[in-house]
Amino acid sequence: MNYHRMPIEIEAPEGFGYDKIDCNLSESSVTDQKLSDLGIDLHNLTLFYGDHLGLPSLREIIAKDAGLSHENILTTSGAAAALFITATSLLNKGDHAVIMKTNYATNIETPRMIGANISFLNLTFENNYRLDLDGLDSLITKDTKLVSLTYPHNPTGVMIDQNTLKQIIAIIEKKGTYLLLDETYREMTFGDKLPVAASLSNRVISVSSMSKAYGLPGIRMGWLSCQNKKLMETFLAAKEQIFITNSVVDEEIAFHYLSKKEKHFAPIQQSIKKNFNILKNFMDNQNTLEWIEPKGGCVCFPRIRPSIKIDLQKFHYDLLHNYGTYVGRGTWFEVDDRYFRIGYNWDKTEKLEKGLQNILKAIEGAIL
Repeated sequence: MNYHRMPIEIEAPEGFGYDKIDCNLSESSVTDQKLSDLGIDLHNLTLFYGDHLGLPSLREIIAKDAGLSHENILTTSGAAAALFITATSLLNKGDHAVIMKTNYATNIETPRMIGANISFLNLTFENNYRLDLDGLDSLITKDTKLVSLTYPHNPTGVMIDQNTLKQIIAIIEKKGTYLLLDETYREMTFGDKLPVAASLSNRVISVSSMSKAYGLPGIRMGWLSCQNKKLMETFLAAKEQIFITNSVVDEEIAFHYLSKKEKHFAPIQQSIKKNFNILKNFMDNQNTLEWIEPKGGCVCFPRIRPSIKIDLQKFHYDLLHNYGTYVGRGTWFEVDDRYFRIGYNWDKTEKLEKGLQNILKAIEGAIL
């Protein structure tokens, strides 16, 4: 395995230093929660090796929401571990994979690190980041071992409907390959949520976590869902060889949170709605940036209009170092830095408003 660090991790705000950032619009999750605000008492928890599959009561809650059995759920150390386990279990060097692009960096980098041959299903601004079903079908060959998609999409926030999801799965089943669907933002869908894709076919692996929607990235709690018993046995073997079992502390916190999800998540939904309206109003009342309006998640991926001649290096430098505002550069997603990701529900609302204005100021100062 040829490991090397990804730009999104090298430039992560926690490494740069939160104290150096005034308006943090680079985060891809909602505001981090405090354990004290969740009313969880862990004093009587025994610090033992947990069930290798994951805490049974936690898996029951996850399975019930997904319309699956607890036997179809494997807890992991965050969604990142679930994605890693899936990719390394299904792909060997020289195998073929079809991967949506743009995408969360690790969905691309792990198959690349393995040495897989990758065909990219490119989503473009000009096509409203719409998924091309015929294009997907044409990219899948008899040698394709894995197709990797993400919805609601990171970094754009675009969505597909249930009919499109079923068409995707029909293609997967026809071609005899497997679908990895990263569903990390599913709970933050603005309209009706898609069904958990793994509930629709035994050729689908769904991945999610407690990090993005619930603001609990510090407990490193994720999971994968799959109805294929043979694959689940392979995934469990991978988990056991990498980290054996999850932290029982993390699993207990996740269980208690999800046991009262409606209570904990309601204010998050309200905050997302409020901040998205602020963001949309901002986008509607300026002519420097353009976007494809998100339909879910807590991120968007605007770009500086192509007609504007700008020094992009100066723009990003000034935005961070002179205006204290951090965004996720396009480079993080292997596209032009004219694009950048804005996370609009991590920092305080007033910081979002200030940061958006700072973006316009930094652009103005970098125009050629």
